Amino acid sequence: MNNSLTLRPALESDLPAVLRLYAQPDIDDGDVLALPDATRIWERMASYPNYTLYVALVEERVVGTFALLIMDNLGHLGAPSAVVEDVAVDPAAHGQGIGKALMRHAMALAAECGCYKLALSSNLKREKAHAFYDSLDFERHGFSFRMVLPSALP
Repeated sequence: MNNSLTLRPALESDLPAVLRLYAQPDIDDGDVLALPDATRIWERMASYPNYTLYVALVEERVVGTFALLIMDNLGHLGAPSAVVEDVAVDPAAHGQGIGKALMRHAMALAAECGCYKLALSSNLKREKAHAFYDSLDFERHGFSFRMVLPSALP
């Protein structure tokens, strides 16, 4: 991995680069939010307690991102849980350890918050992503269920 890798919470100025990462065929297939919409959502995310978009930078260039939500729980004796979403690494930077650094950072943040688990979901078709998460000792556990709902966004 490149020694100049920096991980930090995203700034508004990082959003265009984050949107470019999400445009990858394996993620949003080129269909991404307009910058004003992304900015509005990022600002709303910042108002939530413990919901943060992170970026990985190499020499000030955004090469990866993920979002981390730390949730309070009444179950599990009140231990919080963590959910990782929207993991993306620049294809030109694959194989350089950036994804591992992102996930290890998410794991460390969740552990610091006393989370009893860190969860994520991955589309069934993303077999390379599954192998990546397996390599980090994520456990394939249970089933993930979803229901596609009508969009609440205008």
